[in-house]
Formats: sequence, structure tokens, C-alpha cells
Amino acid sequence: MTHETKPLAIGAIRQILEETKEKDLPDFVLRFGEDSRTGVQKLVAAAGKRYEKLQQEILRTETLKKYEKEYDNYTYICGIDEVGRGPLAGPVVAAAVILSKDCDILYINDSKQLSAKKREELYDVIMDKAVSTGIGMVGPERIDEINILQATYEAMRQAIAALDPKPQLLLNDAVTIPEVDIPQVPIIKGDAKSISIGAASIIAKVTRDRLMVAYEDMYPGYGFASNKGYGSKQHTDALKQYGPTPIHRRSFIGHFC
Repeated sequence: MTHETKPLAIGAIRQILEETKEKDLPDFVLRFGEDSRTGVQKLVAAAGKRYEKLQQEILRTETLKKYEKEYDNYTYICGIDEVGRGPLAGPVVAAAVILSKDCDILYINDSKQLSAKKREELYDVIMDKAVSTGIGMVGPERIDEINILQATYEAMRQAIAALDPKPQLLLNDAVTIPEVDIPQVPIIKGDAKSISIGAASIIAKVTRDRLMVAYEDMYPGYGFASNKGYGSKQHTDALKQYGPTPIHRRSFIGHFC
């Protein structure tokens, strides 16, 4: 072990011991490798790879702050995104999130690029660390009444109205929201380019997914827990066999029942 790697070894061992809640270093090292020396070497190698990945994630996260830094003259910048424009059933859900300027949350991304487990983990972190979060939700009857685009805008306005403090700038995923008196910046594929929009995409996705899982118990047979209301074979077959439920969008299901 060289003079340069010694601090890394000590830090790596301490970190991994803390994460695994191990109390005794010799026993842990012996279980990790053939002997203490081999164990330490493997531990340091594993920690080195972990450190490199962490540094890459820190750099990636910093690039997600491009728009937040560009508009740094605003104190409260809000990211907005929605989920559920395409399903045959369930609401469209929008989320609005204001993050602190020194936000240190890692792994935020377009919610579609994350596993369900990772989204759930990040949901809790974002809800805990965000300056403010807001949710908007528009149900099937209203979607049928005013169409899905207008319903999406309505959900976004609800989410914005739920924020405290009021945002000074909106970063939106691709759209410009009508009837809003706050400056807006539409960003194509914004959920993968802005940390605020990415955070909003996670909050919206987890909120809607949890709701669709609950609908599974209310309306069994359609597969809502797995398909989240999208037109899977199980879902469309159930529509043909049983007909629509109260959460179906009548304007979306004409081909199936």
C-alpha cells in the first residue's frame, strides 16, 4: 500500500463498514477476502470504483443545473413535468418542484430512465429536501370534457398554485402553460436536461404510479398495478370482456369497447 493510497484505504474501509453496519474490522476483512491483506486490497479496489462512479454522477448532476445557473438571478426556480397523457385510464398528474440553489441530490434524471426502486428512493429525498413541491391532478371525466392537452395544462396550473413560496420562473418540459403569469422557459426533453424538471418528473411519476396500484384493488383484472393504465394486452382484453371502469377515459377507449 503506497503513501497515496493509504488515505483512500482508510476512508473506503470506514465508509463500507458504516454502510454495512459492521463493527469489527478484522472479522469483516477476513470474511471479505482470503486474508487480511487480500481483504484490504479488494476493499480498496471496490471503493476506488465506487469513488469513480460517484465523481461521474456529481459531474452529471452539475450539468443538470445548466438552466438553473443560467437563470440564477431568480431566487425560486420551479421545474414542472407531467405523467399520464397516454394511458387509457387514470388521471394525468403534474408536479412542480422548487429546489434549493445548493441542492446536492444525486441521481435525479428523467423518471423513465430510473428503476421503480430508485424513483421511490428519490421521491422521499426530494420531498424532504425541496424548498416546495406541488401536485396537480385531473381525472378521466375532465380529460374527456376538455381533452388531454388542456387537462395537462390544468394539472400543471394546480401544481404551481400549490407551491409556497410562489415561483419566480418556470422551467417546463417542452410546453408553455397558458393562463400563467409567471415567466416560463420551455425545454425540449427538459426532464433529462434540468435538475428541477427531472425532480418534478419523479414526483409526478411516483404519485401516479402509487395511485394506479391502489386502483388495482378497486378494479381487479385490468392489471393497473403493472400497466399503470396504459394499453397493455391484459388491459385491453379486460376492457373487451368487462367494459370500462369509472377511471377509464371514454374518449380514449372507443377501439376497445
